[in-house]
Amino acid sequence: MRLASLYCYPVKGLSPEPLDAADLRADDYFPGDRLFALENGPSGFDPAAPEHQPKIKFLMLMRNAALAGLKTRYDAAAGALTIARDGRDVATGYVRAAEGRKAIEDFLTGFLGPEVRGRVRLLAAPNGFRFTDSKSGFVSLVNLASVAAIAQAQGAAVDPLRFRANLYVEDMTPWAEAALLGRTLAIGGARLEVLKMTDRCAATGVDPETGRRDMDLVQTLRENFGHIDCGVYARVIQGGRIAAGDAVSVVCA
Repeated sequence: MRLASLYCYPVKGLSPEPLDAADLRADDYFPGDRLFALENGPSGFDPAAPEHQPKIKFLMLMRNAALAGLKTRYDAAAGALTIARDGRDVATGYVRAAEGRKAIEDFLTGFLGPEVRGRVRLLAAPNGFRFTDSKSGFVSLVNLASVAAIAQAQGAAVDPLRFRANLYVEDMTPWAEAALLGRTLAIGGARLEVLKMTDRCAATGVDPETGRRDMDLVQTLRENFGHIDCGVYARVIQGGRIAAGDAVSVVCA
C-alpha cells in the first residue's frame, strides 16, 4: 500500500488544501485540519468549554452544496482566509481580528441567502479541539480502490475528494480497510491505530468542483455494498513525518 495524497481542510465545509507532507503528533488531530467552522445560527458552542456539536449546526455540503463552488485558501502564518468564486477573489479576512472575520461572515451570509438561519459566524477551534464530524475524527483515510468500486457501481467517475479525507491510500483491494479496524498502520515515521469506519452522508453527492448535487452515493453504497461506509478514522499513536509516496503497512503484533 502507498500514501497517494494528503489534504487538510482548514475550514469545515470549505476547500481542501493539498499537502506534500505532514508532521503528525501523537494523540493530536491532523495538522491544519478543521481549525474553523461556520456557525449557521446559534450553535451553543462555547470556546471556553468546547464540546463536539452536530454538524447540522454549521454550514456544510450536505445542506449547503453551493459551498463547493467556492475555492478557499488559508495562510496560517498571516491568519488570512481568502474566498474565490469563478477564479476571482471575492473576500479576504484576517481571522484573528473581528473585522477580518466579519468580511468572511458577511460574504457567506449574502452568498447563501435563505439557506442561513441568521448571520454566519466564523468560529475558531481552541487548542486541543477541532470541528470534525466525528468525535473520533483525528485522521481520516480513504482507500482509492473502494472509491473506484463505487464509481463502477455508480456508472460514472467519482472524484475521491467527495469523501473529504486527510489521507488517500492506493494499491489496496476494494473495502480492505474494513479489515484494518483495531490494527496499527505504519506510514513514514508515524503509527496510526484504525478506530472505526466512516459512514457517509449526502455531502458525497456534491461535485467538489461545481457545487452541483449530481449523485446519490449513499444510495449507491447501500444498494450495491450493503452499507454506507467509505474510509476509516484513525488515531495517531506515534508521531512522525508522513509524505506522499510513503509505503503504508500493517504493523504485526
